[in-house]
Amino acid sequence: MHREIIGILGGTFDPVHNAHLRFALEVRDRLSLSGVRLIPVRAPPHRASPQAGEQTRLRMLTAAVGNEKGLVVDDQELRRGGLSYTVDTLDALRQRLSGQSLCLILGMDAFSRLTTWHQWRRILELAHIAIASRPGTSLPTNGEISHLLARRETNDPNCLHKESAGRIIVVPVPQLDISATRIRARVAESASIRYLVPDSVLEIIRHEQLYV
Repeated sequence: MHREIIGILGGTFDPVHNAHLRFALEVRDRLSLSGVRLIPVRAPPHRASPQAGEQTRLRMLTAAVGNEKGLVVDDQELRRGGLSYTVDTLDALRQRLSGQSLCLILGMDAFSRLTTWHQWRRILELAHIAIASRPGTSLPTNGEISHLLARRETNDPNCLHKESAGRIIVVPVPQLDISATRIRARVAESASIRYLVPDSVLEIIRHEQLYV
C-alpha cells in the first residue's frame, strides 16, 4: 500500500526566513511528500516566548508561503491555546487527515533532544520523523536516542509510504547559514536582512517596525 504522507514543520517562525522555506521544499521533494504544513507554535515548552505576536508571525508565514505548491500554513497551535505540545498537534492531525500518514520534520538538534519532549514515545506512534542533516552535524552515537535509531531508522523513503508511522529517516539538506536570532539582531542594529527573508516578510517587518 502506497500511503500519501504530509510533512509537519513546526517552529516559532520569529520571523520565518528563507532557510525554513528551502528546508521544507527539500524534504518535500526528497521524500515525495504530498505537502508540508508549517505550524507556528503558540507557547514553546523548551524555549523563550517569541518576540513577535501570534497573529504577526502567522501573517509573515502566510505571506512567505504565498502560492507555493504543497506548502500550507496551519494555525491550529495558535488557536488551541496553552503550551504547544507536538504530540497534541499530531493527534489532532491524525483525526482530521484520516488515511494519510504524517512525517514530523526536525533539525538534528531538536531530534537529539526528543526524549525531553512531552509524551515523546507517542510521537512515533503517530508519525514518521525526518531529520534534516546539514554538513558538520551528526547523530548521537550512544544513549536512548541512538537505541531508537537502531530500531527505527531507514534509508529508503519508500518505507515511509508503506507504513503509517514509526520510521526515522535522515534527509541531507543544503547548508543555509540563516537563523531567526541573527535576523532579529541585524534588524536591531539597522543592518539589512534582504535575501535572508522573503521580500513579503521584509515588508511586514519594516512596516510594523518589528525587532527594533
